[in-house]
Formats: sequence, structure tokens, C-alpha cells
Amino acid sequence: MFPFEDENVDPQPSSLPWYQPVGDELVLFEHAYRQRLPLMIKGPTGCGKSRFVEHMAARLGRPLITVAAHDDTSATDLLGRWLIRGGETVWQDGPVTRAVRQGAILYIDEVAEARPDVVVALHPLTDHRRSLYLDRCDEELSAPPEFMLIVSFNPGYQRSLKEMKPSTRQRFIGLRFDYPAPELEARIVSGETGVEPSVAKRLVALAAKVRSLETLGLAELPSTRLLVDAALLIRSGLGARAACRAGVVEPLTDDPDVRDGLMDLVNLVF
Repeated sequence: MFPFEDENVDPQPSSLPWYQPVGDELVLFEHAYRQRLPLMIKGPTGCGKSRFVEHMAARLGRPLITVAAHDDTSATDLLGRWLIRGGETVWQDGPVTRAVRQGAILYIDEVAEARPDVVVALHPLTDHRRSLYLDRCDEELSAPPEFMLIVSFNPGYQRSLKEMKPSTRQRFIGLRFDYPAPELEARIVSGETGVEPSVAKRLVALAAKVRSLETLGLAELPSTRLLVDAALLIRSGLGARAACRAGVVEPLTDDPDVRDGLMDLVNLVF
């Protein structure tokens, strides 16, 4: 029996990074970890993907190495490179190589943003080989049992821009995240910030209204992360409307008409 399946185990130990489960993701993660399967997490910006990985690494007692991938991220950046130090040429491991050597949990956020050579370099870590070849120093590393590879991306943001190849996606098991149901999202906002539950419910109600208005044409919908930011401002003593403007409205748009429309919703809710 795994710890998460034991009814007597505290689902939210105070010693761990705070995380509110929304489904069976805790159990699924540990099964993947025990079976040494790489995990792909899909979901919109700010819905809790990174916090979930942080929580699980701490729960399993493993070091976590996180890489924020972007357009310029290359295989060399992640695997390592030769450097000149004090007149000598020395090899410096990149984050992927360090994770394999340490048996860490490796989390590559927004993996679809990285260059194709990054994905190719990761392929041997995603199948039965669980190995990493460093061609620049002619070394092959075998990942220890404790090592786990996790990648994440935002399918909505990547649509028509960059996508993971189907052949690459099938190297992972998948876990989809979305914005939680209102009751759970309010619990997350309150639990993360300590704000009054009534305030958390209003923030969630605001987000629900904005998410339902497709006519606004927002590139991204308000995330749980933005609600947490606004809640922290409110808890610090800032007025609710000012907190929502700074924590929710301004990060979402630069369009004055859309901004005014969002503030109308804020004034309606608060």
C-alpha cells in the first residue's frame, strides 16, 4: 500500500509545501514514481502544476531540479559544457545531468518551448533505457531508481504555435490539470494565503465571471495564481478593489476598454 492510499496518513502534512488535491493526482504520481514512468502534466497557466510537483518531491523526500524551458533552451544548456577555469578545461554538468547523477526529480516546465534537440536528448530517459548520453565528454549515465522525469506545458497557449510531437507524447503518461471547481479553488486561495473564506469565494466568483466572457478576447484567462496574489494583497491590508486591479486586471490586459470592463466586474463582486 502506498502512503496516499492509507486513510490514516495526513493528506496535508504541515512540513510540506501547501497543496490542495483536486482528484487522484497524488496516488497517480506515486504509482508513476514507483514504476519509473515519466510524467507529462498538461494544463493552463497558474493552475498548480509547479506547486504540485514541488509538493510531491518534498513528500517523497527527493531533491527537485526545475528547468524553465524557452525558445533558446538547447541540449547543451541542459546537459552541460566544457569551460575554461584557471587555465584548465573542466566539464560542468547541466541541470538534467545533475538530476540523473543525484537521482533527483527533474521538472522541465513548458517543455514544448524548448528547441528540438532538447527533446531528442531526453528520449533515452523516457523509455526502458533510462539513460543519458553526454556526447561532448563521451559518457553514458544510467538513471538510478529514484530519478523521475516530469514535463509540463500549456496546450491552450501552444495551439498553432508549438506542440509536442505525438511520438514524444507517447513516451509519457499524462495528467491533466484545469482550474478547480469553485469550492475547491476557494479553499486553495484561502489555504494558500490565510485570507478569509468569504473573500476567497468572491475572488473565485470574479475569476469565474471573467473566464466565462469569451468576448473579452484575453490571451490568458485569470489563473488561480493570480487569485492567490490578489488575496495576499488583501490580507496585507490593501483594499479589495485595488488588490484585484493590481493582482488580476493589470496582469491580464493592456487594452484600456478591456481593463475598464474587468474593473466593472471587480466593482460588481466587491
